[in-house]
Amino acid sequence: MNMKSLNNLLTLVFVLLALSSWSQITIDEKDNLIKDEGQKSNLVADNIGNQRIKVDGIAAVVGEYLILESDIAKAQEDQKAQGYSGNEISKCFILKQIMENKLFAHHAVQDSLEIQEDMVQSKTDQQIQYMINQAGGIKRILEFYGKNTEAELRKELFDINFETVLAQEMQGSIVDEVEVTPAEVRQFYDKIEKDEKPFFGTQVEVAQIVIKPEVSEEQTQKTVDFLNKIREEVLNGSRFSSRAVLYSDDRGSRSQGGLIPNIERNSPMAKEFKDMAFSLEEGEISKPFKTEFGWHILTVEKIRGQYVDVRHILRFPEITDEAIEKARDEIDLLRKRIIEGELTFDEAAREFSDEDETKESGGQLINDMTLDKRFDLSKMDPDLYNKIINLDEMEVSPVYTETNRRQQPFFKVLTVTKRLEEHEADFNEDYARISELALRQKKVKEVQKWQKIKMKDTYIKISQEYKSCDFAKDWLK
Repeated sequence: MNMKSLNNLLTLVFVLLALSSWSQITIDEKDNLIKDEGQKSNLVADNIGNQRIKVDGIAAVVGEYLILESDIAKAQEDQKAQGYSGNEISKCFILKQIMENKLFAHHAVQDSLEIQEDMVQSKTDQQIQYMINQAGGIKRILEFYGKNTEAELRKELFDINFETVLAQEMQGSIVDEVEVTPAEVRQFYDKIEKDEKPFFGTQVEVAQIVIKPEVSEEQTQKTVDFLNKIREEVLNGSRFSSRAVLYSDDRGSRSQGGLIPNIERNSPMAKEFKDMAFSLEEGEISKPFKTEFGWHILTVEKIRGQYVDVRHILRFPEITDEAIEKARDEIDLLRKRIIEGELTFDEAAREFSDEDETKESGGQLINDMTLDKRFDLSKMDPDLYNKIINLDEMEVSPVYTETNRRQQPFFKVLTVTKRLEEHEADFNEDYARISELALRQKKVKEVQKWQKIKMKDTYIKISQEYKSCDFAKDWLK
């Protein structure tokens, strides 16, 4: 398989999922797929001389999912708006991608894969809120999408998101256990033609030293005392929610009275927070406790099986001007010692950095996308890019002042520990990236194998207009 073919195959998740439709269909004398007249549909059909006229025809059926002509048209417009052209906006290409996603979703239902509807609802809520913020009101959103009510729009978005998650979960279950061995990576690399060897853009490895102002014991105690005071007020009859609105430092929840709903034991939250949430009875109020985010008090609003709704108040201990000045002086001195050669950057990071995640590796940053040390300059976070782009290897940056999620200042210096200029792929130097390509190819093949099997035992129909598409013969039995 050459690299061009591989790139074409890597389009596994087609973001332009068509709207879900569930119904019975009939087939006319020209092999057009017609939705049952008894079902509510976008299809309008009239009887003229016992013949049916398609207004919005059905392009294909996969399992219980219908794919309408209008769905393909919408997807085409979306692809064009995103700058795609040529084959990527052809009807055949788009229908194939939609059918693949319907096949995933159909078998996710057949296999009873569990989908957390609360997660889907949360995603839908976020999308609605984002659109409202962008458009300036729900009325304009409804007009744009041709919906009469917000409930109607929410239902449609929920259905789309639910189907998307179904397809993603099915794909994930197919390739979850797929791995590649070093021998398979070598074989993959050796099969790439010389003139098709990939070129990798400039990459850098970056390290940093972080110095944080210390919170004094006095300021910590003031915070604990303040939360205890609020706790007593609530125990004596004040409303927890009103106190959260007034005093919580958590901007995300305070407007809702500190409410955080639908917490599970595996929710991505601080362990101390979850442990406290599941240790209390309904209505009980915790004593002050600490997480990485600050100090909290928490009350359980409602217990619903494996879910818990809580309200909390978060407070950040104050950092004094003296502590900020001391931290600035410390990082200035460290930078001076490194530049003068008295300390290496690695030694200074291991000994003095306040960032637990990086200090043991000499301040080395890890790329969240690839989970290794290298960053593509073309994909790097713009803020980090601007700080390191002009640094030579092992040159120390100026001191930068940043703020954490508590809006508290801290200081950092950075260095580029290694720079690799743009180059043709080299097996030893670029093993991690080549391994990733080999794994992706193996996953593609595993998905294709699954598709071929499932096509045989899934109800599939394709309208006459699309039977000439190259992919159609593989789908029709």
